Amino acid sequence: MIRKLLPLVLALIGLGAGAGAGLFLRPAPDPDPAAEEVAAPVDPALVPDYVKLSNQFVVPLVEKDRITAMVILTLSLEVKQGTSEQVYAREPKLRDAFLQLLFDHANTGGFRGSFTDAANLVILREGLREIAQKLLGDSVTDVLITDIVRQDS
Repeated sequence: MIRKLLPLVLALIGLGAGAGAGLFLRPAPDPDPAAEEVAAPVDPALVPDYVKLSNQFVVPLVEKDRITAMVILTLSLEVKQGTSEQVYAREPKLRDAFLQLLFDHANTGGFRGSFTDAANLVILREGLREIAQKLLGDSVTDVLITDIVRQDS
């Protein structure tokens, strides 16, 4: 009789253990979607626009009168909503000023060694932002380095 009950008891224990593990390990319930609707809406005037500058910036790295590497950057500007056209209208002047700063950064060693170090990029971003704000006013809130590559020769 025990021979016939033992498989049944083992099956019930396994079923119970599996159900218990399933209840214990189930994912947390989704948050209440109604609660998300109650959250304060974002003011559209506070949502910035992002303006990607049309071409990349190519900066040669020169050592001993010889180009040893090239740094290529892609930049975007974070601007107040509705001011994107102002950026495109002034882009040639902006590119010229950005290139001058990038060349100065390269000449002072900003692109040598670990040039992607956070401290180096903060200095570069701050300089770019100051130039952009000087040319475009307070409509520019930040300059974003969206791509940066260094190619050694």
